[in-house]
Amino acid sequence: MISCLSLSSYSFCEKIALKKYRRCVKTGCIKRPQVVSGAKKDGFGLRVFVLSDLHTDYPENMAWVRSLSTKRHDKDVLLVAGDVAEMYDNFILTMSLLKERFEYVFFVPGNHDLWCRWETEDFDSLEKLNKLLDACKQLGVETNPAVIDGLGIIPLFSWYHESFDREDDIVGVRIPSLDMACKDFHACKWPGNLSNRDTSLALYFDSMNEKNQNTVKQIQSTCSQIITFSHFVPRQELCPEKRMLFYPNLPKIIGSDWLEDRIRSIHGVESSSFACHVFGHTHFCWDAVVDGIRYVQAPLACPRERKRRMNGGETWLPFRIYLDGEFGAKVMPCYWSDYYAINPRTPSNTELAPWVARFYNLI
Repeated sequence: MISCLSLSSYSFCEKIALKKYRRCVKTGCIKRPQVVSGAKKDGFGLRVFVLSDLHTDYPENMAWVRSLSTKRHDKDVLLVAGDVAEMYDNFILTMSLLKERFEYVFFVPGNHDLWCRWETEDFDSLEKLNKLLDACKQLGVETNPAVIDGLGIIPLFSWYHESFDREDDIVGVRIPSLDMACKDFHACKWPGNLSNRDTSLALYFDSMNEKNQNTVKQIQSTCSQIITFSHFVPRQELCPEKRMLFYPNLPKIIGSDWLEDRIRSIHGVESSSFACHVFGHTHFCWDAVVDGIRYVQAPLACPRERKRRMNGGETWLPFRIYLDGEFGAKVMPCYWSDYYAINPRTPSNTELAPWVARFYNLI
């Protein structure tokens, strides 16, 4: 059974978007009811699958979506953590196919979803966002928090800001500028008061979550287990160090401090084994517990990345993260989060990894 508070207004005050604030996070863990496994029906309990970065503008990726089993169980949930498709028509087709295969589908937008460069209609990225949210409503895709069989599911809108990156930069190497490396600066079209070059977009998207605060509080008081999810990255530790990256400035265009603040305001600072956040964007498969919250990324990614077996292919996707009251085992394979599980993070070390040094013709 699903329950949610439907709020349809997507108009937001510019002052909220530009206001510089940090969310107040409680210092203690939020107390929740005891965990009770859901009752099984027809042999199946509630199953929750996660997936990000579908990029179905690639024909190979659209074919993968079509290949998913059409055998649907009445308690199957899919969380789609953004970057479904650049083209609106491909977005509609993809979400329609997913809705045929899962009883409940939840969605948050990614940056590629808001690109406008090839659209036939003339609209900016905010207008496209509203168009996508309206389409989701018509398709029966959830974009608001909800409770399904006692499990709280909370989609979180977000965007990145450059000041999210606080680690030492790589010097002595000619690294392309953000404008050159990141197509968002050209493929997205924003109203004059919003920009990728400051914190305005991160604040604007975070403010979109405020309309659901009453629902979130209800979920906190009634649900012992909660899954939050976003497209962007909430903590820099969820990305490899700069010296490991072919584009060392990647951390400047991946995450938001306000996103992590909001996650902690939901799960609590101490959190518990019943708290999980799903994200996407970087295409690095990830599964790690940081300060009491399990952070998971399960990306389909681009065909060329799958051909390199970057994340072990696609046969394990979508990843089942929850079954009948219990969170699932770790995502496999997770090269980078497994690496950091046994190797300390040393961001002050700016000596390029050998494969990166070769890429920049330094060795």
